[in-house]
Amino acid sequence: MKILAVDHGEKRIGLALSDPSGTIASPLTVIKHVSRLIDAAQVAELAAQHGTELIVVGQSFDEDRAPNLAGRRAAKFAEALKEQTQIPVELFDEAFSTRDAQAAVVEMGVPRRKRAGHHDSLAAVMILRSYIESQRT
Repeated sequence: MKILAVDHGEKRIGLALSDPSGTIASPLTVIKHVSRLIDAAQVAELAAQHGTELIVVGQSFDEDRAPNLAGRRAAKFAEALKEQTQIPVELFDEAFSTRDAQAAVVEMGVPRRKRAGHHDSLAAVMILRSYIESQRT
């Protein structure tokens, strides 16, 4: 099953796509935030273009396991996305995906001056990898 993962941010939306078997996650693209409806339409269109069978939207939580501000925004985005597509949309805990993406870039040996950019699509890869792993267990 081909899965599209979404790292929803205030300024950018990172996307990652799995292979057809749903086992390997790769960065896809980053979309600049315009509005919830336009962003949802763009993600829905990309999901359709790539033959996606499931969309996973990362959601963050506070220490009490309640959605924090970013998590509530992600949930609203997921609702808007559900209105734009027939592809199933799931929310998934994105715990530390951005931090893990930044650590991965350091681990790959990317020089500090080139690390300054944003790693939204890599954060989406981390969400997708976590989701895939959670489905195996």
